[in-house]
Formats: sequence, C-alpha cells, structure tokens
Amino acid sequence: MRSATRLDILGTEQAYVVLAAARQVEAAGHRVVHLEIGEPDMPTPPHVVEAGVRALRDGLTRYALAAGVPELRDAIARSLAARGVRASAENVIVTPGAKPMLFCAALALVETGDEVLTPDPGFPIYESVVRFAGGRPVYYPLDETRGFAPDVDAIAARITPRTRALILNVPHNPTGGVAALDDLARLAALAERHDLWVISDEVYGRIRYDGRYDSIAALPGLAERTVIVDGFSKTYSMTGWRLGYGVMPAWLAAPMTTLVINNVSCTATFVQYAGLAALTGPQEPVTRMVSGLRAKRDLLVNGLNAIDGVACDTPSGAFYAFPDVRGVLERAGLTCETFAERLLAEHHTAVLAGTAFGPGGAGHLRLCFATERAEIELALERLRNGVTGLVTAGAR
Repeated sequence: MRSATRLDILGTEQAYVVLAAARQVEAAGHRVVHLEIGEPDMPTPPHVVEAGVRALRDGLTRYALAAGVPELRDAIARSLAARGVRASAENVIVTPGAKPMLFCAALALVETGDEVLTPDPGFPIYESVVRFAGGRPVYYPLDETRGFAPDVDAIAARITPRTRALILNVPHNPTGGVAALDDLARLAALAERHDLWVISDEVYGRIRYDGRYDSIAALPGLAERTVIVDGFSKTYSMTGWRLGYGVMPAWLAAPMTTLVINNVSCTATFVQYAGLAALTGPQEPVTRMVSGLRAKRDLLVNGLNAIDGVACDTPSGAFYAFPDVRGVLERAGLTCETFAERLLAEHHTAVLAGTAFGPGGAGHLRLCFATERAEIELALERLRNGVTGLVTAGAR
C-alpha cells in the first residue's frame, strides 16, 4: 500500500520541524528561546475574543454560507479602501486561514505545465501549491541592495510564453522587504503586457513601519487580474482562530466558491463573527502591536549588527530579521543549516536557516522578533556566544 504520488511533491514549513526539535530540547530540561515560529506574542484583542464567545453562546455554530458570512465579506470589502482597492462583498471569499486561499488560487488559475514566478527566498508553501496544481515554480530573486524589494528586471527576464502568474508577497516573509510604488507600477505593467495573473499575499500588509499600506490590486487594471490573499492571523494575533480570505474578480468568485465547497464546506461561523469584530472594532491593539514590534525590530537588528561577521538590514515590514551570516559561516566552515542546528543544540536558541525559504536564502538566518524584549536580549547573548565559540574553534 502507498499514498498517491501527488503527496510526494508537497513541501512543508521548516518552522514546524524546528519547533518540534526545540520542544525536545525543552523536554531535556533546557530553556529555549523561540525565534522560529512566525506568530505575534500579543494575545487576541479582548473584544474579538468576546465576540467569538458571544457568537458561540448565541448558537452561531451551524454551517455558514460557503463564501462566508455576508456581514464579514462586506466588512472585508470596505476595509480594502485603506489599500486603495475598490471591492464589494461579491469579490470576497472567506476561508479557514490564508493557506486554503493560496491553494484555491493555485488550483483555480494554474494549468498543467504553466510557469509561476515565485520569490526566492519566499514562503515555502508558494512552491508547494504551484507544484500541486501541476505548475512549475520559476524562482525570481529579491534585490538585497534595496532591502529585499522584488527585482523587477529579473522578473521580466524570467517571463516566457508559458508564464501564467506572478506571486507577490508584500511585506515579505522571510526578509521583511517591501516594494516601492515604482516597483508595483512596473510589475503591473508586466502583468498587463504578458497577460499574467498576480497572486498578492498581503497577510503582513498592516505590519509596516513606513506608514504605507499598498496593494498592487489598487493600480489601474490590476483588480481584474489579481487575487489578494490575506487573513487575520498576523494583524489581529488570531493564528489559532484560522481565518483568512481572498479578494478576486467577481466572475472568479463563483467557481472559487465551488472549490471551497468541495474542500472545507465553509469557515466556522463563530470565528467569522470574531473576525467581524476585529475589522469593525477598535484598531488601537494593532497600532500598539506595530509600535511595539518596531522597538523590538530595532533592538534585534542593532544587536545583530554588533556581532562580528553578521550584517542585517532593517526590515520595513512583517516581524522577521534576515541577517546575512556568511562572515561567520566562512570562518567556521559551516552552512546556514548546520549553524542553525548548532544554535539550537548548543545554545538553545531556535531560528530558521535561510534555505528553509529556498536556495536564495543561503548564508542567512530568519529570526522572528514578535516576542518579549527579554527573549530577544537573551537570544542576542546566546548568538554572540555561539559566534565567538565558532570563530575561536575555527581559529584553532
């Protein structure tokens, strides 16, 4: 007996693998600093929790409409105005988390043999869903000299007659990079010239440190060729609630709803009412979280840049630092994978190797700074000790 071969092409998220290894280190009696999982440490805002509890008590535990509760879909559509995107409820499909919408977008848009431009480094599920849909991921690089902005020239050079779609992630995981307005305009021109779909992952869209909130779908003509993928996990610290959505041309929403019916039926009703409270209630918890993340970002980045052999750009969004550690690796004769493994085993600090996000992440680590300041300070101390130990051993 064996499983279907299509399962063999699915990738995974290394963060969950490292988390499991970190739990084993903790079970052995060690205190681990967790910088591997991309999850806000802020609790879900109380008014959101109360809305979910109230929905449960009011008996909102039955099936919802497959596309989502109408009130939530309308609230999502209205919220898009902050990005310059005009939409109505008929453009919105609600899903249990953002990942199901990534799968739906890939299955709805990608034919067998189609090429899909995918960021490298990038969220590993992009490549996974493209392959599952029968497509071929084509890596495009980021411009490290501009804070990991999309390299538009490199993207243009990779477009062929088989190119079907471009996956864009702004702000970007794992680098925290963003796209300048000129980058978005040039990418929009490429999409129109070559008749491409754009899958725009905007799940970190509210977590920016430059005050902007952009979407390529806001540019002229792009709403009709863009599927926005977003969710509540990061912005409202609702990772365990599993609530996401997609925004797409209205004609695509009907077959996409059929795809949702075949897959998950619908998203939990009471969770959707919690999401409605998150969108329409006070936004001060989001503002406070982003302000706190900015201070933690600066603490981590400054500390990393003070370590010999480490260089780290200041991320413009999300809550990840992506330091270049090649100066350490070259002296110690290690890869970023073995360095990350040693940091966990010997210094009880869980981070991700940059290659967990594709070959373009070689020589880097990803560190999540959405945690307590004391944890960041302890992580920096352990990283300094780890680097010092490696360099000393290498010198001998």
